[in-house]
This record gives sequence, C-alpha cells and structure tokens, in this order.
Amino acid sequence: MPVTTKTVTLPASKNAQSTLLAGKRVIFAMAASAEYGRCLEKLFIPLLTGVGPVEASIGMSSALAGLAHAAELPDLVVCLGSAGSCTLEHGRVYQVAQVSYRDMDATVLGVPKGVTPFLDQPAVMPLPYRIPGIEEASLSTGGAVISGEAYRGIDADMVDMETYAIMRACGRFGVPLIGLRGISDGAAALTKITDWTDYLHLVDEQLAIAVEALARAIQDGTLKL
Repeated sequence: MPVTTKTVTLPASKNAQSTLLAGKRVIFAMAASAEYGRCLEKLFIPLLTGVGPVEASIGMSSALAGLAHAAELPDLVVCLGSAGSCTLEHGRVYQVAQVSYRDMDATVLGVPKGVTPFLDQPAVMPLPYRIPGIEEASLSTGGAVISGEAYRGIDADMVDMETYAIMRACGRFGVPLIGLRGISDGAAALTKITDWTDYLHLVDEQLAIAVEALARAIQDGTLKL
C-alpha cells in the first residue's frame, strides 16, 4: 500500500518538522545528516539533534518545549538512524524493545549500574509501542563509539548514542517514542569513518521500509497512539 506523507514546519521551532503520517503528527529525530539518505528524503524532514546523548537531549528537549508552549506537541516521536552490533545482521533494521544508559555508573554509592541516582527508573527502560513485522532488539546508549573488544562490556544487542536521551525528553513531555536502528558496523573493529558509512545506504533503504510499515500500522489501527 503506498504511503502518503506531508511535512509541515511547526511554528514553535524552526528546526522541528512534523510529518503527517496516517493522520498523526510525527517527529522523526536523527543525529546526523549522513544517516538521512535518498529513501528517507522522500518521506520526511528530520529533526537533526546532533551526535551523542548531550546533544540529543538538548535538541529534543528544546524542540518539545517550544512545541508544548504552542500547544503543538506531536502524537509520536520516532528516533531512528544507525547503530553498531557485533551480533545482529548488518544493513538490517531493528526496533528498540528496551534501552539503557551505559554511561551511568554510580556503583561506588551503592546504586546499581545504569541506574541514575534519585531517579525512580530502572536501568533498562522498555519502549512499549511496536511496529508489526519488524524484529525487536535491546539497545545501549552512551557517549562513546563502541568498537571491537568494547562490545564485551555491553549488555544489549546493539549500541547507539542518542535513543536513551530522546526517550527521557519524550517522557518529560508525555510523548510516545518508537526507536528504529539499522546496523551499520560492529562485525569488525572500526578503523576509519568509512567503516561506518559504507552501510548507510542500506540502512537508509531499510529505515524507509520501516517508516512505511509504521504508516500502515497507524492507518489500519494495528498501532494505536
């Protein structure tokens, strides 16, 4: 079934783009333009937050704060882009079933690893919304690029640098979140930037297919927001 989308600039933030997807206003959040290829360009204009949890938190929070002030909050945020994994299939897209923050470590204070002190949340947070037909995987977010032996310390199927921060911002404003990640690297140690970019055209193609599946799920009521 063909998917028709319409992108409009929301007045509260000149960098916040809302796509009308099956009648719902959706913000697609991405870290960098390198992940935004020709297939995705046909479907939406993303909110580019910048790379890493700090930039993602600032970018998403400021956009949602402005939209909340204008009573223009979206129905859904989709955080999407590339991810690393030493076990999952390269070029394939997975939806995030649960996400953790690998940089948080207050164990010397008696707090379990991954748990933020004084925040009533577990180390691993589920993302409850699902797109039918897309395989699920767990995700670890942090500020470092993971490569080679560093995967041994990761208790998740894949790694990125933004989704947990986007989740926290969305939670503050009560906006649902879906995470989609295409595996771009991880089978071998990274030695140069092309080890990441070589798979981005495949990730772009598969992310576009996932976005179209999202539109169909909203349209037919399989995914209720």
